[in-house]
Amino acid sequence: MNAYSFFRRGFAPRHQRNFIETDRGELFSHADLERATARVASFLAGLGLKAGDRVAAQIDKSPQGLFLYLGALRAGLCYLPLNTAYQRGELDYFLGDAEPRVVVCRPESEPLLGDLARAHGIAHLFTLDEAGAGSLARAVEGAPEEFSDRERADDDLAAIIYTSGTTGRSKGAMVTHGNLTSNAEVLRQFWRFSAEDVLIHALPIFHVHGLFVAVHPILLAGARILFQRKFDAKAVIADLPRASALMGVPTFYTRLLAEPGFGREACRGMRVFISGSAPLLMDTFNAFRDRSGHTILERYGMSEAGMITSNPYEGERRGGTVGHPLPGVSVRVVGAEGRPLAPGEPGDIQIRGPNLFAGYWRMPEKTREEFTADGWFRTGDVGQWDSEGYLAIVGRSKDLIISGGYNVYPKEIELLIDAMPGVTESAVVGVPHPDFGETVAAVVVRAAGSPLIEAQVIAHVRSQIAAFKVPKRVLFVGELPRNAMGKVQKNLLRERLLDTAHEPGY
Repeated sequence: MNAYSFFRRGFAPRHQRNFIETDRGELFSHADLERATARVASFLAGLGLKAGDRVAAQIDKSPQGLFLYLGALRAGLCYLPLNTAYQRGELDYFLGDAEPRVVVCRPESEPLLGDLARAHGIAHLFTLDEAGAGSLARAVEGAPEEFSDRERADDDLAAIIYTSGTTGRSKGAMVTHGNLTSNAEVLRQFWRFSAEDVLIHALPIFHVHGLFVAVHPILLAGARILFQRKFDAKAVIADLPRASALMGVPTFYTRLLAEPGFGREACRGMRVFISGSAPLLMDTFNAFRDRSGHTILERYGMSEAGMITSNPYEGERRGGTVGHPLPGVSVRVVGAEGRPLAPGEPGDIQIRGPNLFAGYWRMPEKTREEFTADGWFRTGDVGQWDSEGYLAIVGRSKDLIISGGYNVYPKEIELLIDAMPGVTESAVVGVPHPDFGETVAAVVVRAAGSPLIEAQVIAHVRSQIAAFKVPKRVLFVGELPRNAMGKVQKNLLRERLLDTAHEPGY
């Protein structure tokens, strides 16, 4: 069924209970949710949008932004969330590739998105700010407060999530209604969410973590959300006594640990702390347990599959691992020619299950490449089992960098740097960072006689792409190390960057 209709089954008996309480004191009940999403769905349908048409949104976090997503689901449309850090070049590609019928943006972005919308023949452009105001809010205000959800099949498209591409071209992961509902029900049960739960939601809602994982199980459980527009450690600590759960990226937990007011007393009413989107360092895992009395539950997921594995709710949560496959999800670790590997042997992680996406938008060849002949999806991650079936992620075969929970693929940045005058070639790698898990660093070979400096490289990249992808360090070398096959040895570059981290001028 329509994913929204599925979620309603969980919260319908609690219509008059609060669903969202914001950091500004606003209250929205489940009944308010029904009315607001009905208005959005009615308005979009009134524009002539048909089932499967795309609605793109690059907006700041607000309850109304969440209602926009859920209203699009009700109307049978395909939602396209876009990171607020994306710049002109990235947005131009996404709008041209996805061909949305409607674009919603922040008021300050209207001139840029207006130009791009006109260039791509998109007729409908609306604004929505973090207070929930804007031309979209005005447009839906008078729309009907009742709407019959459009019927959708499990394999009908619900969202397109763009992921960075190793070739520099982003791929649109096609997420279906069946993907959303199956993963939501598994997470509600596995993480024990009930109507009594209160989740602190401090994640962005342009990302799978904040939009799907931290919302869908809460809807199904009829639970409540303390809605913080941005993560602030002091604000989270202030909300802990009223909450039972927190979902976050590792950065959340390092910043909580940096606050003197964080400790066992603040956490006394909490039921679970969940971490994902980036590796959790063992130092953070252990320090958090010692300080709070809670063991962080780490899990593993991706845009193409939602959640894949999780440490147990009941039982040992093992630091340095992402636990076991979730119910209904199959995971294997294989070596050459698909040979299953024994515990302790690292290999490629492959998955299958009802949570697995339908393929890449308008990239049939890329979709075929990423699936094995027997139907398993190649995640691109490298992992290994331990003797008790816990999975550890030990590397990324596609050179993915995860910085503060966001995916960064080096090739996209390398292409920008290589195109600069005075650059012969470059290589981009991730290096450890105490707050973000990893940060981006670039190693550049200058052309003979080039006066290029670090600040110029950083400024050039910053002008082209999102800030979280911009190198924080640039190291200049005479040549890049290569193996006998000519492949750049990025492991040696990482070591060199670590060795020179404190050298003046590097």
